[in-house]
Order: sequence, then structure tokens, then C-alpha cells
Amino acid sequence: MTKPFLLEIGLEEMPAHVVMPSIQQLEKRVRDFLEEQHLEFGQLKTYATPRRLAILIEDLADKQADIHEEAKGPAKKIALDAEGNWSKAAQGFVRGQGLTTDDITFKELKGVEYVYVEKSIIGKPVEAILPELKAVIMAMTFPTRMHWADYDFEYIRPIHWIIALLDDEVIDFSILNVTTGRTTQGHRFLGQEVTLAKATDYEAALEAQFVIADEAKRQNLIQTQIEKMAQENDWQVDLDANLLEEVTNLVEWPTAFYGQFDAKYLEIPEEVLITSMKDNQRYFYARSQAGDLLPVFIGVRNGNDAFMENVIAGNEKVLTARLEDADFFYHEDQKVTIAENVAKLQNVSFHDKIGSLAEKMTRVGLIAQFLGQKFGLSEAELVDLQRASDIYKFDLVTGMVGEFAELQGVMGEKYALLQGETPAVATAVREHYMPISAEGALPATKVGAVLAIADKFDSMADFFAVGMIPSGSNDPYALRRQAYGIVRILENQDWHFPMADFQAAMSDIVKQQANFDLDWSANAAAISDFLTDRVRQRFNGMRPKVRRDIVDAVLKNRGQDPVVMFEAAKVLSAHQDDADFKATIEAITRVLRLAEKVDFETTDLTVNPSLFENDAEKALYTAVEDLRGATATNTLAENYAALQTLRLLIEAYFDATMVMAEDEAVRRNRLTQLMIIAQIALSLGDLNELIVK
Repeated sequence: MTKPFLLEIGLEEMPAHVVMPSIQQLEKRVRDFLEEQHLEFGQLKTYATPRRLAILIEDLADKQADIHEEAKGPAKKIALDAEGNWSKAAQGFVRGQGLTTDDITFKELKGVEYVYVEKSIIGKPVEAILPELKAVIMAMTFPTRMHWADYDFEYIRPIHWIIALLDDEVIDFSILNVTTGRTTQGHRFLGQEVTLAKATDYEAALEAQFVIADEAKRQNLIQTQIEKMAQENDWQVDLDANLLEEVTNLVEWPTAFYGQFDAKYLEIPEEVLITSMKDNQRYFYARSQAGDLLPVFIGVRNGNDAFMENVIAGNEKVLTARLEDADFFYHEDQKVTIAENVAKLQNVSFHDKIGSLAEKMTRVGLIAQFLGQKFGLSEAELVDLQRASDIYKFDLVTGMVGEFAELQGVMGEKYALLQGETPAVATAVREHYMPISAEGALPATKVGAVLAIADKFDSMADFFAVGMIPSGSNDPYALRRQAYGIVRILENQDWHFPMADFQAAMSDIVKQQANFDLDWSANAAAISDFLTDRVRQRFNGMRPKVRRDIVDAVLKNRGQDPVVMFEAAKVLSAHQDDADFKATIEAITRVLRLAEKVDFETTDLTVNPSLFENDAEKALYTAVEDLRGATATNTLAENYAALQTLRLLIEAYFDATMVMAEDEAVRRNRLTQLMIIAQIALSLGDLNELIVK
């Protein structure tokens, strides 16, 4: 027999951005709880609004499944002493199972007799299990927490009511001073308290009290209302998915409306207007069919359409105040030159352990030139890069960015163009922040991409230099996101970045500046590992997924170059299903293991044919020498193909040759031969990591 069960946690209003993660967390925790308790159940239906997290469990079994299991204990020779009495080991084993030695039987397993017991656990009724959901609710975690009254307990917001209803029966438990019941709350202004007769009444009963508990239904309703509005007014409306989700989680009974603002504000850059509407006020914006931004905004009210004219007027007043501020800052900012703003950065701290923003810009300018030359930028691009790095943080001290922090970089580009900077310089000022999220858009220009890498690497190296290295979930300066951004830009631009070499060079550049006290070499290995971890993160996000052993292999690429790692993974993945892949890798890894035994200087890898003792040595030598000249300039795909062609010769070589010969000259000659092959293989990574069994 099954019954539906409803759990609802009624809360003070939550921030919109935590609503969906919280209901997803609750669903997982409840599902895990039911499975751990051996309770069978049907579909889980979740509900989430700013004031409630709820889950309806359909077809919940009326009792736990009975468990019949067999437990294996010690071997018979340990369970019985010489006189045939039960040993302490046997007694302890059955006591741990809740049984006695009378329950013991013996069974043979692989020729040895062992103690076995069988036990049956009769399932408890579900009414006895469900009160344990209290622990599930209290174990929930949130990005921010608060405590209330004089309780030590913290939660996302104070709990006001809890419903735990098994069909029509309340399951009793309490959290702090809140005891479970069957009463929930309707809309804060339009609805009333409602008492549920049974669990399945939940959604309809709330809707009668102006609460649409199903977040998908609320979102569809908002979307439909806005689309109807757009059609009636011949508008184009960007229904941004993130904003739509946020608005959905701000309301329980949505009613869309639109208002207007003075067309004079359209002279302000539209990014400012959109930020004011979208980011600050949670409004959607509208464009004409020609794509021009219109002086209208679309909001969503948490309520019905009563007195809507007052709602519209109030929202228009609030938006106009923000636009008036924006208009003021936009015109005032243009009275200050870029040079004057840059000078102000001397007094703006980047971090009190690191220095000012002006010092950071100087460091970034130096390493940007180094990187720009390494990445092959033209002379004209290097000139633009130098100018961009000289000014790229200037908008941080403008009034507009002080008021609308989301516009940093965007206003830098606007003001740079207004003050006569080249489009390349202005674009780089905006692009150096990119990507602004883990999977956000990347810089489109080379100048912007180099500046973005230089700025992010400087931040990472600075914080590592002063010992502020992210650990666990602690990453207050988003260094993981910045390092991941570096990896994505390198991959996108196909720019080689041998970590150790470049880090050492950039560290020297910084060290030569008399005014800089930062030692980037102090944690160089940690920085390299940090970047390599971000390359692994990038692999984890790839579809189709790259085999884990291939990732492990290429991350140990000889030059620690992310672009080579991506290319090597592509080559190995392309060949992983080849008929000869296993044999090729086995032959190469045998070479690699012997090459690791080299204990002499390997700067001069010259093989002496006069020391050969069999034809297999001669054949392998001839083939390798034919390939050797090209392997330094070959692509990785060509290097893998070269290793494939050597496979049969390597197998024949090992069949006929004892590499570790007693004669030292012969042994060194053979190891030198294997070192040459190993170097070709190491261009792909450490192939010992590949699993081919």
C-alpha cells in the first residue's frame, strides 16, 4: 500500500538566487534519505517560491522493505579454539550482528570454511521513519545563513511553519519552536492561511490563495504575459534566461506590466540603460523591430493587476532617479582626461599586501609586452598593447563605474573612444575583463586577449607571492576563475604557454623593477600546479568526454604547455580505438620505463652503430634516425604516427636485445637509443599513465 507525502518548509522571504539551488538540494537530500531508509517511492514533485520549499512524494510505501541478508565472519579455524569452543572473534562478530553463536553456520569459500549468519530485519512503518526528516531539513546548507531569536541554529531564513502530511495524517516533529502541521500560508497580501485536508490538495489550495507553487508554471506565465505585451506593442523583448529565473523566484503571483522613461536618456550608452533596468531593477528592456532600444521597461509585480497605475508610476519614478544619476555621471566623467584618471590610480589600493592599481598596471604592461612578442603580435599590435596596458584600469575611478560597478571595462571602452584612443586600445580596455564568468565570452582581439592573460596572471602571481593561495572553497579573489580564463584564452587563440619557461621569464622581468617587492618565483611550482588543475577542469567540461587516463597522461606534457596538452589529448583520443593502440602504447611504455634508468648526462644523444650486436638494433637505429630529424618540427599527430611505425621494430629489438648489458659502453649506447624514442613520446605526455589492459 502506498500514500502521498507532502513536506513544506515555510520561510521568511529568501534571496531569489538561492531558491532553485535550495529546492534542488532538498530534493536530493530527501531522495537519498528515502533510499537509505529502504523506502520505495514514486515521482518526486518539487515546489519552490521565495517563501517556501516543498516536495510531494507520490506512492510512498507504507513501510520499509524487509531485509534478509547473509553476513560473513572469521574463518572457522579462527572462530573455534583447539577445544572447539567459540573464540572471542566469533563471539564479537555475532554480537555485532545482533545475534548469538547459535545462529552460526559454516560455508566453504575457495577451499576455506568461514562463519556465516543470516539475519532478517523487519521494516518499520513509514510513520516511524518520516520524523527523521527533521535531520534532513536541518542539514541543508546555504551560501548565506542567519540565526534568529535567541537560537544558535542558523538557516537561510527563519522557519515559520512546516507541513509534514502523509496523505491526511500529520507526521509529528519539531524544529526549534516550529511543530509540523497541515497549515500553510497563502500570498502575503492577497491570500490567507489555508489548512490542507490531504497532501495532494497542496498545489490547488495554494493557487486558490494566489500562490503558484510550481516554479515552471510561474515562469511560463511570466513569459506568456511579456510575449503578449510585446506582440501588442510591436516590440522585441530579450527574455534573458537568468533574469527570467530570478524574476520567477521573486514572486508568487506574477503580473507583468510596462512603464516608460524620458527618451532623452537614450543619449546615454545603452549598456548603462540596460544595466539600470536589468541588473539594478530586474526589468526587461524592449527594442523596436529595427533593433533600437526603446524608452520602455517591463517589470513583474508580485500580485494582481489592482491599482496597477500606481505600481507603474512608482517604478517609473525609481528608474528615472537612477537614469538621472547615470546621465549626470556620464557627462561629468567626460570632463576628466584619461591621464588624470590614471594618475588617481596611484592612490587606489589593489590589495594592501600587494600595492596600488598603478603598480599593477606597470607590471601588467611589462609582462604583456613579453607575452605579446611570444604570441607573435605585430609591431602595430604591440604599440596598441602598450597603450592599452598604460590606461586599462582608468575607468575604475570614474563616477559611472563608481555607481554601476557592472560597467567596468564597458565605460572604459566608451570613454577611451570619446577621448581619441584607437578602437584596438579601447576594445582591449573592455576585453581584459573577459571572460567575466567561467564559460563567458572570450576576447575577440589579440591585443585584448594578451592584456586579459597578463592581467589575470599578474593577479594570480601577486596573491601567490604574498601567500594568499586559494584552498578548499576559500577563493575570495576568484583566482580559480581567472586561471581558468587564461587556459580558455590560450586554447581559443592556440597560443603556446610553456609554464615553467614563461613563469621564470616573467618573474625575472618583475624582479628587475626596483619598486616591486613581489617575488613571483617563491611559489612558482604552486602556480604551475594551479594552472594545470584548471586545464584538467577544462578537460572535464569537454564533450565528448576525454578519457581520464588520457588526461592524466597529457597533463604531464614535457613543456607543461596547455595548448600542447589539448592537442595531445585530441591525437590520443583519435587513436584510442585503433587495433594497434594497445600494442603501440605497450611498446612505448616499455621504452619509457627503461629510459627512466638512465643515470648519465643526456645532452648529447648520439648512438654509436659500431657497438651494435644484432640486426634488430641496426633496424631500429636506421628507422629512428630517419624520423629523428623531423620530430622536432612535426605535429603531435605526426609524432604519434612515427611511434606507430616504430612499434614492430621496438618489439623485435626487445626480443633480440638485453638493454642492461654488463658492458657499460654497450648499455649506455642502448639506453641512449631508447632515450631518443622516449623524447618523441614525451612530446605527447607521460604515456605510462595510459590504461591499455
